[in-house]
Amino acid sequence: MSKKVLVMMGGFSAEREVSLVSGQGVAEALKKIGYEVIPYDLVDVKQFIADLEKIKPEVVFNALHGNWGEDGEIQSLLDLLQIPYTHSGVLPSALGMNKAFTKEICAGLGIKVAQGSKMTAKEFAAKSSNLPMPYVVKPVSDGSSVGVFVVHNQQEAAQIHYDNPNLELLVEQYISGQELTAAVIGGKAYVVTELRPKTAFYDYHNKYTSGATEHILPAEIPAEAAETCKKYAEMLHHALGCKTVSRCDFRYNPQDGVVFLEINTHPGMTPLSLVPEQAKYAGISYENLCDMLVKEASCRKM
Repeated sequence: MSKKVLVMMGGFSAEREVSLVSGQGVAEALKKIGYEVIPYDLVDVKQFIADLEKIKPEVVFNALHGNWGEDGEIQSLLDLLQIPYTHSGVLPSALGMNKAFTKEICAGLGIKVAQGSKMTAKEFAAKSSNLPMPYVVKPVSDGSSVGVFVVHNQQEAAQIHYDNPNLELLVEQYISGQELTAAVIGGKAYVVTELRPKTAFYDYHNKYTSGATEHILPAEIPAEAAETCKKYAEMLHHALGCKTVSRCDFRYNPQDGVVFLEINTHPGMTPLSLVPEQAKYAGISYENLCDMLVKEASCRKM
């Protein structure tokens, strides 16, 4: 009898639509290789718990993106319900989603990061025009470059507004150069991809719009820089306790070298996503990647 897998997608974050695309791709892949698949659009948690009791999946494939899906919240629920799930557990998910905590861990590991500080949206509004430019401002806990701005001048600073005055932000020195990413699959980083957006930086639009960003694989960087990216990605993956897959983003220029930006402990699985692309380069098909995630699914044991 084939294993019953509930593919959880949708959710409540700003990345809901992208999550649906990831989930649909995963569901199709798992069906193709023989799993009994239940696609599930998460819109109500109480109903979700009731449905889990009826469906009784053997594994939940977590295809959620952003807050409530990548940050340890849904992982905590599934741990309590004792249902195995894919990707990382509570602690690596929570730490990886919090960019400020991740930077502190990187500092302890000797991984180079951009200089910066944490502040609320209200504090940022008061200081934005007086901060050393250029700089990057982004929510401490969010994904897919939601709410990220690169500020070059006072006019750009004045245009930035966050609805929640208490939102925690990270303001960092802008690092020029090539935008790079390295996935860790089964504990190993195989290759580095360079991302070349046709406009602006690698923001939400450029991540999920076909043709908006060119993927150079392998990245056209010195071999030493590529090895540093892969080493940093593996170090942080293991230090956080990530499971199966993660992806780290970097900037590189000859003066600063490789500078870590952030980690994604639950990388996307859309047709434009970087982990499936790097897996393919390493000889791992999309179906095999999904299969690997299901086979390595687990939950915290009571």
